[in-house]
Amino acid sequence: MKCPFCGMDNTRVIDSRPADDNASIRRRRQCDECGKRFTTYEKVEIIPLTVIKKDRSREPYDRSKIMAGVLRACHKRPIPVEKIEETVNKIENDIFNLEYKEIESKVIGEIVMERLKSLEQVAYVRFASVYREFKDVNTFMNELKKMLDSSSDAGGQGESEIKGV
Repeated sequence: MKCPFCGMDNTRVIDSRPADDNASIRRRRQCDECGKRFTTYEKVEIIPLTVIKKDRSREPYDRSKIMAGVLRACHKRPIPVEKIEETVNKIENDIFNLEYKEIESKVIGEIVMERLKSLEQVAYVRFASVYREFKDVNTFMNELKKMLDSSSDAGGQGESEIKGV
């Protein structure tokens, strides 16, 4: 780190602590050349993410859109708000862990569906029906059958709990 007073780059940290916002680190430094002290702040760099939509247009990533979709899927379901928030956090972590600068909306949709599948089956089916744009009842039933087959293989919720859809 360069000293703002003399311009030399041999400084050392003499104190570190979380900043007031708890989202950054405050560091007190001292220049070994001139002896002056100064403060720096270190915070996580958030990579701007662009979403490529179906029509190939681009827009900035917006967490609130994921939250709105998950909330719609979970509407009137017995899912605590904390679980919904936790699921959206996991979805967002999955997206950012890919470390893409641009991501197609269909990739985000698949991540959301995977997380909803493990959260609650009815919420998953609701989201999938909108996301996959089911054209008819047969397509919808095929998705339900796939889900039932995979849940019976995994020992998950059975057919009796799905009939309430």
